[in-house]
Amino acid sequence: MNSLAKIIKNAQALWPFYLGVIITSAIGAALALASPFIVREATDTIVQALNGDEVIRTALITVLGLAVILLVADALGGVVNNIGGYIGDVMISRLRQILSTRYYAKLLSLPQGYYDNQVTGTIIARLDRSIMFITQFLQSFSNNFFTMIIQVIAILAITAFYYWPLAILLAILFPIYMWLTALTSKRWLKFEKVKNEHIDIANGRFAEVVGQMKVAKSFVAEIRELDVFSKHYRGYVSTTRPQSRWWHTMDTFRSLALAVVFFGIYAVIFWRTLEGHFSIGDMVMLIQMVTMAKQPVFMMSWMVDSAQRAIGGSREYFEVMEQEVEPTVDRTLIDATRAIHEPELDITQVQPLEVPADPSEPIFTFDDVTFAYEEDKPVIQGVSFSARKGEKVALVGESGGGKSTLVNLLLGLYQPTKGNLEVLGHDVDELTAARLRASVGVVFQEAFLFSGTISENIAYGKPDASEEEIIEVAKRANAHEFIQAFPDGYNTIIGERGLRLSGGQKQRVAVARAMLKDAPILVLDEATSALDTKSERAVQAGLEELMKDRTTLIIAHRLSTIANVDTIITLDKGVVDEMGSPAGLSTTGGIYAQLLKLTSSASAADRARLKKYGFSHESESADESIDEDEVVED
Repeated sequence: MNSLAKIIKNAQALWPFYLGVIITSAIGAALALASPFIVREATDTIVQALNGDEVIRTALITVLGLAVILLVADALGGVVNNIGGYIGDVMISRLRQILSTRYYAKLLSLPQGYYDNQVTGTIIARLDRSIMFITQFLQSFSNNFFTMIIQVIAILAITAFYYWPLAILLAILFPIYMWLTALTSKRWLKFEKVKNEHIDIANGRFAEVVGQMKVAKSFVAEIRELDVFSKHYRGYVSTTRPQSRWWHTMDTFRSLALAVVFFGIYAVIFWRTLEGHFSIGDMVMLIQMVTMAKQPVFMMSWMVDSAQRAIGGSREYFEVMEQEVEPTVDRTLIDATRAIHEPELDITQVQPLEVPADPSEPIFTFDDVTFAYEEDKPVIQGVSFSARKGEKVALVGESGGGKSTLVNLLLGLYQPTKGNLEVLGHDVDELTAARLRASVGVVFQEAFLFSGTISENIAYGKPDASEEEIIEVAKRANAHEFIQAFPDGYNTIIGERGLRLSGGQKQRVAVARAMLKDAPILVLDEATSALDTKSERAVQAGLEELMKDRTTLIIAHRLSTIANVDTIITLDKGVVDEMGSPAGLSTTGGIYAQLLKLTSSASAADRARLKKYGFSHESESADESIDEDEVVED
């Protein structure tokens, strides 16, 4: 019931629609209730005429008039019900908008650590299932509940007026049914939870495989993946059997209980009619009333079923909504979705922090920073270093030694466990995530492009950029030439994750994207490690242009790319081992000096040791055979 209350709470902003539904439901119920009374009058008139108590011609005029009234009532009922249906449909679409937008806003505001333990397909499946069940329930609720309640109250009042024991018998139906339903619900929801787990895992894996089909096919894993997928759906079916058996067994008991009560109701009506207490018209009217009462009782079964599915299907949705957001998240990200009539969101680009006028002031400073993804398992410990305007700092260390963690901290994806991190004179704890990230440009090892045009991807960090600005940064990033070679140029659709572009082309678009963002701090996280030598040279030329006048933090995969940096920091198991210029560290005998020696060695053992630090041998290339300037066509 807690989940049901949350569903209703999320829909409270739709009260104007609910008011419209209530009004149309009341009118529709009144028009529907008119039918038994009209039929009663027509029946009594016909009986009296057949008994000779009334002239046939007069009776005919009367019943035809009643038929016209019945026609008008039915026609108006149809119009009113359809108006209510329209209001309900719009209400449900608005509810879907609210729930979906709030869910997306919540996901966007959650810390990176949340996604470290999630499967993308599961997140999507959870949204689809939750929204579907919630909207189905509220649609049936809005379309049927108010009409049903009004009808039930009216029918109980009318039957009580004619013979109060009838009203008692009808009223008994509802507590009996709700009691039997309550016995069903708890166990049913347990089955539903197991089914949802199967669906989430299966659909999550489905999304992963579709997104990485090339890998699945390369490792001949199609049958294995299909087997895993089908096993979860077999689990879904095997759980449905006892769940459905339980539901329908209990529904049988409900049906039997209702049949017994209705037997008593019809017996009383027939008996009272034979005794002369009810006229034939009264009997017909009361039978119609009882028949109308049947529908709400049976409809309750559907509504209870929908409510149970909404509760079971939305549990994970509300678990996500209760997650703690990033400590420094921009509150407008969440607040903007609270109103039903949302204005256009302010998508003005967040401005980066100002660079200190004093060149001696550090641009960013790590001060005794410690961080652990899991409690008491620090990845970095007591790391301290800083960089001034225009300086280049390179991180060197074994894979898993904490290099990427320092990058993640600088991007605000995680908060330091201990110590302080200052960016452009501000403690990161005092900055919103948006303001911090607006001040840091980044080029990752994987370009991470989006479906859409090349132009849209370059302008991702500055959506209001002019065409001239986009072309300018593309030229500086060494990307303009290959973009122009496409028939549609900058308007070329590149497909999901940029599949129409080669690795080098994607990376040059990523460089142009970071260039256009124009942040004072730049992070290069192994930006050329996945490229062949020819592509690397083209991308590196763009990176050199990008690094001009920016403070840069570099994780490199070739020692030659960091030979000209200002400072090299070597990390050993998350602790700073040494720090200094390339020339200075080359003679200390430390990690950097050892790596320099390994680059000149041809032995397999030395090359393997070099790769432990994330570096490639200078003679190696990812794939010399690929021409990265080749235009990829459909």
